[in-house]
Amino acid sequence: MSGADPLFPEIEPYRTGMLALDGLHSMYWEESGNRDGVPVVFLHGGPGAGCSAQHRRFFDPAWYRIVLYDQRGAGRSRPLAELRDNTTAHLVNDLDVLRRHLGIESWLVFGGSWGSTLALAYAQRFPERCLGLVLRGVFLCREAEIEWFMHGMRRFFPEHWRSFAGYLPEAERGSLLESYAARLNHPDPKVHMPAAQAWSAYEGSCSTLMPDEQPSINATNSRLALGLARIECHYFMHKGFMAEGALLEGTPRLEHMPGIIVQGRYDMVCPPESAYELHHAWRGSVLSIVPDAGHSAWEPGVRRALVGATESFRRSGWFT
Repeated sequence: MSGADPLFPEIEPYRTGMLALDGLHSMYWEESGNRDGVPVVFLHGGPGAGCSAQHRRFFDPAWYRIVLYDQRGAGRSRPLAELRDNTTAHLVNDLDVLRRHLGIESWLVFGGSWGSTLALAYAQRFPERCLGLVLRGVFLCREAEIEWFMHGMRRFFPEHWRSFAGYLPEAERGSLLESYAARLNHPDPKVHMPAAQAWSAYEGSCSTLMPDEQPSINATNSRLALGLARIECHYFMHKGFMAEGALLEGTPRLEHMPGIIVQGRYDMVCPPESAYELHHAWRGSVLSIVPDAGHSAWEPGVRRALVGATESFRRSGWFT
């Protein structure tokens, strides 16, 4: 690491693969870092956003056996943006199928935004398989959080929300989520691709504390935009395929599990209230509020805090 950039140097995977999950879905996975190191798995956001090479850089490659994968329907997994057999229960099971496929007994689980949702759901289902959790931008998938994304962010980003809502014909704006779902699931790319780019641009534009003049990669890359927008909308429509408040109610299953929660003070996509509630419901957690950051994992303060979290686990002796 350098003083200017807290991330570890770029590395390449030493092993990659496609794991058949069922008759429909196949999942991309990769390993990098230390083959004999402490296993850590990275859960990407969205749902539907997929992983990138940069995500390997949160972890010391001399210490960690770094596992990245694209959740079903996302990134390099196939079929892209497929909604059939795509629920939270499927994703939780997929993660443990991958763990067993790689011969890993237990691992540190690292997830941001939707990845924090999935990490909590997985840890509550398989607590014995988790060495600990590192979570960023906590999203508990409650109705109020979905409503905030669809409508509430306009209080702080009125121009971006206006573009998001204004993409739809006026007659369709009374129910944004349902209207976007109809367009994103339309078979014609001339219908679903512009809707996917509008959705992805809205999310990306609201994700940083300071304005980012560069267009979001999810909005400019059609493959990433479609996976993110269609799958995210699908999960929002079904309220994450979980009962309201289920992740907070399940925190007793994390009783003896350590966790570090990293939260941007000015996170407008996933406001800090959820991270605060989770921290107070989960006695083994430490909450780190980054004072000068929004939602994005790539803001300087968030990057430092996330690398600090993985380094804290490395130095803690918890794994020895």
